[in-house]
Amino acid sequence: MEPETDPKWLAAIRELMALSQTGVTYAENPFDHDRYVRVQELAAELLAARTGAKPEAVLPLFRTDTGYATPKIGVRGAVFDGQGRVLMVREADEGLWALPGGWCEVNQTAAEAVEREVQEESGLIVRAVRLARVYDHRLHNFPLHAYHHYLLFFICELMGGAVATGGETDAAGWFGETELPALSNSRVTQAQVRDMFRHYRDAGLATEFDASEHAGSP
Repeated sequence: MEPETDPKWLAAIRELMALSQTGVTYAENPFDHDRYVRVQELAAELLAARTGAKPEAVLPLFRTDTGYATPKIGVRGAVFDGQGRVLMVREADEGLWALPGGWCEVNQTAAEAVEREVQEESGLIVRAVRLARVYDHRLHNFPLHAYHHYLLFFICELMGGAVATGGETDAAGWFGETELPALSNSRVTQAQVRDMFRHYRDAGLATEFDASEHAGSP
């Protein structure tokens, strides 16, 4: 049985996190500020109750960001060799494989971020040439996260370098579409890798993205 894509309880907690963060930032009097702080505490208690964690361990996650709450942005790079195989790296924390990538950093474009992540995790120098797919993590990847984030998948051109893994990865290799290793599904799924093979084979494909849940509504 597949896990629920975005369970209602997690969606509600995520929205409470966003509302409380924005409220703490813009509250105009101390009473409203304290109410939003309490909303943070209650949301942390709900998430802890669902996951078995301790509320005091969860609460700092709710207070890491400030300002108006927005989704985070992650990037993944699909790099192919002359045989049409895709580059994958093995994540040191769980021994599973993924396309190289990670979080975008401040003062970098998304293309710069994916090029940096590929080099840090594999030792290879690449150039981002095409944005292939924008995924909403809630709809594709497991386990789910308390934070809402988007994943930008780029087709990248190999420019040079040599395989040399970093602190977050302990192996790298090239894989055909039918010989993929065990994947870290929170980072990348088989369906997402197959999407990258489609975009690699057909450079004319437009950038794809998750459709609006309200498409066609008046």
